[in-house]
Amino acid sequence: FKVIYWWEWGHRQLGRVIGLVWALGFFAFILRKAIPAGWTRRLLLVGVLGGVQGAIGWWMVASGLSGEMLDVASYRLAAHLGIAFMILGFLTWFILLLGRTENDLLLQRRAREERLFSLSTGLSHLAFLQILFGALVAGIDAGRNYTDWPLMAGEFFPPEPFSATPLWRNFFEDDGLVQFIHRIAGYLLLAFGFLVWRKSRSSGNDELKFAFNAVMAVMLFQVLLGVMTVLYAAPWNLAILHQLGAVLLWVLL
Repeated sequence: FKVIYWWEWGHRQLGRVIGLVWALGFFAFILRKAIPAGWTRRLLLVGVLGGVQGAIGWWMVASGLSGEMLDVASYRLAAHLGIAFMILGFLTWFILLLGRTENDLLLQRRAREERLFSLSTGLSHLAFLQILFGALVAGIDAGRNYTDWPLMAGEFFPPEPFSATPLWRNFFEDDGLVQFIHRIAGYLLLAFGFLVWRKSRSSGNDELKFAFNAVMAVMLFQVLLGVMTVLYAAPWNLAILHQLGAVLLWVLL
């Protein structure tokens, strides 16, 4: 615990400061009656999610203090990261909405391409699921085993993936199976992303096409980073860069 003490302490203090900044801003705007119509619930949602995030963080840390394990439970870590990405997603969405005039938003909604909107929504959901799989990999250090690619220990499927009982534990605790799922989900995400990108080529909106070019570029970079992270047994600098790539991809989506 001494090794991670300052990381842990700093992370908690930063979380508290974030909550304080939200509360000061939210209630100051409430008192000044400066929140635009229809935005109170949206901005309140961000604060509520922040509170939920703190509670899940406590629940996550508690799993590492039970005496049964030295690390936190991987599924609790994934939940903690998932809420963080939800908060980031809402903040990004709200910032983009508030950055446009009502007239501009009305024009954008009228010109919205329903098919591409649906496909990109599905791509966002799959990306979010892949981020959760990445958290499971990180939670059990699964990236430091099976350091060959595209095979795993010389085979397509990792050896003895269902050795733990009950069966469900393998999907959270077996390093080979968890890494395998993360790899396959990455391939599926890339393939689906390519299909959505191809669909965006037919759009008459140059701004939209540029946005999907950016998504595709970061997605390819993420795949390359993922492979490099595996081949070098997940050194911390590559692993953090891979996570930052996920943040960038999520914001772009």
